[in-house]
Amino acid sequence: MKVELQNITKTFGQAIANDGVSLTVEAGSIHGLLGENGAGKSTLVKILSGFISRDEGLLLLDGKPVVVKTPEAAIAAGIGMLHQDPLDFPPLSVLDNFMVGKQSRRWLVSPREAARQFQELSTQFGFNLPLRETLGNLTVGERQQIEILRLISLGVNTLILDEPTTGVSASQKEALFAAAKKLAAAGKSVIFVSHKLEDVDLLCDRVTVMRQGRVVGSAEIPCPASQLVSLMFEKELAAPHKPAMTASSQTPVGLSLKNILVKDDRLEVSIPNLEIYQGEIIGLAGLEGSGQRLFTLLCAGLRSATAGQVEIQGVDLTHRPYRYYLRQGVGYLPADRLAEGLVRELSIQDHVTLRQGKDQFFINGRAMLQQTQAAISFFNIRGKPNSKVERLSGGNQQRTQLALLPKTLNLLLMEHPTRGLDIESSLWVWQQLVARCETGTTIIFTSADLDEIMQYSDRILVFSGGKVSAPIPVREITALQLGEAIGGKI
Repeated sequence: MKVELQNITKTFGQAIANDGVSLTVEAGSIHGLLGENGAGKSTLVKILSGFISRDEGLLLLDGKPVVVKTPEAAIAAGIGMLHQDPLDFPPLSVLDNFMVGKQSRRWLVSPREAARQFQELSTQFGFNLPLRETLGNLTVGERQQIEILRLISLGVNTLILDEPTTGVSASQKEALFAAAKKLAAAGKSVIFVSHKLEDVDLLCDRVTVMRQGRVVGSAEIPCPASQLVSLMFEKELAAPHKPAMTASSQTPVGLSLKNILVKDDRLEVSIPNLEIYQGEIIGLAGLEGSGQRLFTLLCAGLRSATAGQVEIQGVDLTHRPYRYYLRQGVGYLPADRLAEGLVRELSIQDHVTLRQGKDQFFINGRAMLQQTQAAISFFNIRGKPNSKVERLSGGNQQRTQLALLPKTLNLLLMEHPTRGLDIESSLWVWQQLVARCETGTTIIFTSADLDEIMQYSDRILVFSGGKVSAPIPVREITALQLGEAIGGKI
């Protein structure tokens, strides 16, 4: 299906999210939509998929004007969207989630017929999914696959993929790309929203670049990466330099784990002995659900060990409450920024105020405003003190989380620190983190991006089904070997 957006404009208060955007996506093509965080990409595709309404402009499908005001109307028109964070029901089964939306088309849906259709589509697209499993037990990549099959079963002719490769494994990414190419080969159109130039180069036929709410250029693929970066940012970007760390017997230990056993209902992680040094960066590699989160929560003081000892800079914090970890200079940035890191419906200034803790009985509004303005300026947050955090782009939410961290930290733990961020925002985040390392902060981070782990880590811990490797110096392993270790060759 051919999709045409003509002069789309959308404002939120005084902020202009889309400013006269025009875009054409041909039937049978995969069209990339690139831009930095806050460029207006998400607003545009949410207008197309019926999640928000446009202020001005036209939408044409196969040359005919169409009005789409709700997601249901968009699906009826043949447009479906796979969100970066799947909009599904984790407590329900895979089959139940697949059946969502079908009731509106038929008064009664046969589970047997739905299961048959699900298996047929799974086979067609090469997905291997457990039909009766509870959705919450699956990885993000598997949940994406289920949502794609659901949208296809509802008859969509244009599929929007919003940052779909964030937080998925390499094999899931390959399956996703293969499915997108099959859809294009069948005459359907695919809109691929991303900030990863290599993904756009691998998948797309053509790309459109947005900046500050406007289209600033388009190109056929292949296209030089430097040209796209220039369109996105109007400048060249360079990664921050981190000198390789060489620890010795004199190097102070930042984190020490002794005979640790930590577990949840599904997994058990055992770590005999581990010492991580001050100023060191440790990358945690592995498929999602392999134990990295258990490890991170343990070190952050948010989960107690079943056995063993936790020390931070020589202070024993085993079984201590979370507040003791905070006092010892431990910071934690979760992967889900809005669910765990920030508070919906609160502004940036509200968060800065909450950061003051309970020591102050009265709130100095003028001082809080000044602190918020200073944080917005220093961390280059594209928002105002009264901006609600859920209205910020992913990159600006991450900048806000970083702004809320104490200036001095002994240990900083992060889950996917650059997930969903554009190139410039990712480099900026690592500039801040490298600067913290130079002051002695120990950093531990998880990432699904092997290149990120290889580039910034001093040593790597590989997780596979609860098993944990000994720390591997990054100079002693290649990306290929790291991928094999993640697959179970620890």
